[in-house]
Amino acid sequence: MRQITLHNIELNKQELAVGRSKITRMRAVIAFSFFFLCSLLSFSQVTSAIDSTSIKIGEQITYHIQVETDTTSLVVFPEGQSFSPLEMIESYAVDTLKNKDKYNLVKKYGLTQFDSGSYTIPRQKIIIGTKTFFTDSLKVEVNNVVIDTTKQGLYDIKPIIEVEKSASNWWKYLLITLLIISAVGFLLYWFIWRKKPLSEEEKIALLPPYDRAKLALKNLDESPYLEQENLKDYYSELTFIIRKYLDEKVYDRALESTTDELIKRLNILKEGNQVDLSKEDIKNLESILKRADLVKFAKSAPDIELAKIDRTTIDIEIDHVKEALPEPTEEEKLLDEKYREEQARKKKRNKIILTVVIAVFLMIATFVGFSLKYGFSYVKDTIIGHDSIELLEGDWVTSAYGVPPINITTPKVLKRNTVELPEEAQAQMSVTSFSYGSLLNFFSVDVSTIILKQANPEEDIDLEQAQNGAIKQLEQAGVTDISVLNDKFTTPNGAEGLKTHGTASFPILNSDEFYEGQYVILQFSSKNILQRISIVWNKTDEYADKIVERILNSVELKKAEE
Repeated sequence: MRQITLHNIELNKQELAVGRSKITRMRAVIAFSFFFLCSLLSFSQVTSAIDSTSIKIGEQITYHIQVETDTTSLVVFPEGQSFSPLEMIESYAVDTLKNKDKYNLVKKYGLTQFDSGSYTIPRQKIIIGTKTFFTDSLKVEVNNVVIDTTKQGLYDIKPIIEVEKSASNWWKYLLITLLIISAVGFLLYWFIWRKKPLSEEEKIALLPPYDRAKLALKNLDESPYLEQENLKDYYSELTFIIRKYLDEKVYDRALESTTDELIKRLNILKEGNQVDLSKEDIKNLESILKRADLVKFAKSAPDIELAKIDRTTIDIEIDHVKEALPEPTEEEKLLDEKYREEQARKKKRNKIILTVVIAVFLMIATFVGFSLKYGFSYVKDTIIGHDSIELLEGDWVTSAYGVPPINITTPKVLKRNTVELPEEAQAQMSVTSFSYGSLLNFFSVDVSTIILKQANPEEDIDLEQAQNGAIKQLEQAGVTDISVLNDKFTTPNGAEGLKTHGTASFPILNSDEFYEGQYVILQFSSKNILQRISIVWNKTDEYADKIVERILNSVELKKAEE
């Protein structure tokens, strides 16, 4: 009996030990779960509220979104008109409050509505780190402004009063632009196109060689060389005058030839009957040139009176050379005229080139200056123009397309497409499509609704199969190198669908070439209805990403029964 009791005691001890072990494990699991849940709850918390649930038409309410998170989380608040049917009229800066190791971020929006009725502010999407949160939807009553006609009398409509249009500053910018253009034009005219008065040197250069030589002799008479007994410079000027005249009218190397070479050449020309100079004329020139060489290089010092005689002799010989030269023929005169005309055209062409270079330089300098101040991309897209920036900064349109409606905001109104289906397909489905652009453009948006007539209305359409069909449509349109990524997508009003996105090579219109693009396809199914939103854009377009993001944030769907 004692043995049985001891055995029972041992069994009880073992059971007690096992029970204690189970309790310990349960406590550990409960503690771990508690701390895990606490960590999730402590990571971030999102709340929303409005300062009033009932307003009058046009009155503003303030919508608050409060996020409690740690210091390492990046918080992205909704932007744009995501509060439809209410209109956002102002987005305030984020207020930040620190509470121990947490931050409270408060984002405020000013909302209003100009039609009376009961409205629901849709859920708003907030991204905290890598997670997405949604606020609760809130109801707002917009009431008419009631007028008590017993206290406030009714009056006739007052006539239209003409109001002077407020002055704007456009004329100032126009005036500044005109002044700048006028200043640049005046400078170009003054320094390039204006016929400047000729200087004394230019007037002398335009004289015929004979007149220029005579004038040079006259200026030599007025020089102080002989008074200062500076015979070297005197003879240098004197021989240069006769050499220059001979160079232009008789022998084009007279300036660079030695005295012997020049005299030898004159004798050859005389013997060839090309210049009717006498032997005495050539001898006089040879005597004066050799005397000048002695003065310049051998420091010879002839008498002043001899120098004057040499000057008179040179004057006479210039006359003899002119008389000895044959009269220019009509052909020579015509060649001279053509030469002058060619020189005039060349001068005018140089002026045009200089003007264009200066104008281009000023344009480039202006472009660079504005680029340094406002940024290169902004100036380029503003001045040169860019389709995407025009779409982004234009007036966007919010509308509903198809039945059941797809509410979406786009840069342009989507136009209805005519969808031609084969006869066998018409019995199975109906398709409505609205689009802007096409797959052959660098940006396009398409919204379509497909209703399957023979499908089971109680079964939802398989979105993965629908995705395969969308990819095949891209391939049939000539798109190649398609990469496919899938994500879940939830609209601000809670509709869930499939987001297919990636990159591909899209054909360029009227060309065999392709451009690297990106695409997004949103698909939603409701029983036998498939709703699809497709967006295609150029991968290198920096503005297209903002356009696509704004479009995706605006998507809202309503079920058929709504």
